[in-house]
Amino acid sequence: MNELKDEELYDRMREKDKEALSQLYSRYERILYSFIYRLTGDRTVTEETMQELFIKLWRDHAPYETHKGKFSSWLLTLARNQALDAVRKKSRESTYEYHERDDVRNVEETPEDHVEWKEKCAAIRSALSILNQEQKQIVELFYFKGHSQSTIAKETGLPLGTVKGRIRLALQHIKKHLDREGGVLSERT
Repeated sequence: MNELKDEELYDRMREKDKEALSQLYSRYERILYSFIYRLTGDRTVTEETMQELFIKLWRDHAPYETHKGKFSSWLLTLARNQALDAVRKKSRESTYEYHERDDVRNVEETPEDHVEWKEKCAAIRSALSILNQEQKQIVELFYFKGHSQSTIAKETGLPLGTVKGRIRLALQHIKKHLDREGGVLSERT
């Protein structure tokens, strides 16, 4: 099953194949965790968001439609929305202090995992570096700080259509760059 594409694993998972779910989780765990953590800034919220995201996938509450784009893009969008919901929920609840010593996760990273992760990070940094400053700023606000497109338009003084266009163009540039670099973030990762 290791050689199956994401879409095939997703289809199997929808048929309640636990191994397919496990494979998808293994492929996306690290990048989703980092992405969600960057949005939430909280390990506990990140872990809860990851769990809720994969429960949502398993229960088929957010079906993927192949004609609407790549699986990985859809999954990152789903993760982003789930993380923003968690941040909003957390801001309404009372806060508590979290200490790293309270973390009970046992993460054993192999040297290969570390090298692979560094390669992916370098590829993303390289792809972001090709963007012009305006596109980079909007991508940062939208994907890493969780701002809505209308909020970005207000903050930057740009028309909403311009913000949407810059995001779309930036993603096209990033995709072309990553494809040229050998697909470091291909469908298999």
